[in-house]
Amino acid sequence: MSAAPIHLGAERLMLEPGGAVLWPAQKLMAVADLHLEKGSAAAAKGSLLPPWDSAATLDRLALLLRRHRPAVTVLLGDSFHDRAGAARLAAAERERLGLMARATRLVWVLGNHDPEAPSGLPGEAVAEFVLGGLVFRHQARPGAKGEVSGHFHPKASIPARGATVVRPCFVADSRRLILPALGAYTGGLDVHDPAIAGLFPRGGRVFLLGQGRLFSFPYQGRAARGAAEALPAGTLPAGQGAFKL
Repeated sequence: MSAAPIHLGAERLMLEPGGAVLWPAQKLMAVADLHLEKGSAAAAKGSLLPPWDSAATLDRLALLLRRHRPAVTVLLGDSFHDRAGAARLAAAERERLGLMARATRLVWVLGNHDPEAPSGLPGEAVAEFVLGGLVFRHQARPGAKGEVSGHFHPKASIPARGATVVRPCFVADSRRLILPALGAYTGGLDVHDPAIAGLFPRGGRVFLLGQGRLFSFPYQGRAARGAAEALPAGTLPAGQGAFKL
C-alpha cells in the first residue's frame, strides 16, 4: 500500500511511506526523531562520521513538506541529538528550517536528547502537543489513549527471497501509534523488545517502510513474546504478499 489509513480513537490518520503520519482533518503532519547534528556530536567524541546527516535529514523533511503541505508540522522530540545541537547547526540548515517555518506551523516537542527549546530557531516548543482527542509526545506512556509518539525508533524484519529484510516501521493499535525515526543516522529498536512490546499487550499492526509503499503485518506484542523468541529477532509472520525494496 502506498499509504495506510488507521483509526486512533475517533480520528482517522494516514501513515506515509516516508515515515510521517498525516491527520487530514487537521491538516497536520508529524515526524519523529530527527537527531540533527548527531554526526557532529560523534565527531566531538572522536568518532568521525561524514558530517552530512543534518542536511540529509532535512532533505527528507523538506520532501514530506512539499508533498503534503501541512498547516501544522509536529516534530516529536529528539529533533537534535543533544542540548547543543541547535548551536552547531550550519547556517544553511538554519535557513532551511526558517523557510519551513514560513510554510507550516512548526511545533518542537521536547525529547530526552533535547529537553530545551532549540535556541534561535523558529517555531514553538512544548512538552507535548494536544489537539482534539490526540496527544503528541516524545515517549509513549503506559495506559495512554489517543497517543502519537516516537523515541523508540522501531524496526522489524521479515523473510524475503531467502534473506531477511530489516526496515524501520510504524507500530499501532487503536490507542497508540509509535513512529519510526526520520533521522539519517538513527538506528532502531526491534519491535519485540519489551520496551515496545509491553506497550501493546493486545497486539496491533506493524507497517514496514518500503520504497514508496508500506507493508502491513499483524503484531502480537507482549502476548506473543514466547512465539517471538522462537524466531529470529524482529521477524514477523508472512502477511500480505512479497516484500519488495
